[in-house]
Amino acid sequence: MQRIRRSRGWSQEELAFESGLHRTYISGIERGARNPTVTVLRALADALGVGPGRLLDDGPPETASP
Repeated sequence: MQRIRRSRGWSQEELAFESGLHRTYISGIERGARNPTVTVLRALADALGVGPGRLLDDGPPETASP
């Protein structure tokens, strides 16, 4: 999730705003201190414009198609 967020040039605060979550919760997820529910994963995926499964993928960040 952090790679995707950063590839879009978003701060944790921007992702929090777009997803309707609190910035400290985003930080906790990225640090591995919090375990998001399926509902939270969906909110984050929708905000980032990716499928929920993409947030669980360890591959490189998506690139925009030309």
